Amino acid sequence: MNNNNYGNRLKNKGLRITPQRVAILEAVDQLHNHPTADQIIERIRQNYPHIATGTVYKVLDTLVLHRLINKVKSDQGIMRYDATIQPHHHLYSSASERIEDYYDYELTQILQEYFNKKKIPGFNIEEIKLQIIGKFRDH
Repeated sequence: MNNNNYGNRLKNKGLRITPQRVAILEAVDQLHNHPTADQIIERIRQNYPHIATGTVYKVLDTLVLHRLINKVKSDQGIMRYDATIQPHHHLYSSASERIEDYYDYELTQILQEYFNKKKIPGFNIEEIKLQIIGKFRDH
């Protein structure tokens, strides 16, 4: 995806297009590994060596708030970020903390139908994400 597409994504959400926002959105998208804020900062500083850590955190929060990226919390409590905003689930390795996207339309439908029938009193579901914990065979 080129910078114009990142800029358009920001603009479509009513956000100002700034070099920092574009760079951070691009970094989350291109790292493909559900990066931590520290990994994003390391990537950003290759082109913006003086960007403040606080700026990166503020931009990440803004991108999450406007649903341009998602937060993914590991079992170790580490906050990671995901550029994929389409409905999907996660495969989480308990051995390496590796997280991979898992797309299964049928599973998503089953979960949505189940919770549409079985209401949770006093709770409105906004999104259902399943985290499947295990170990990848290549580890």
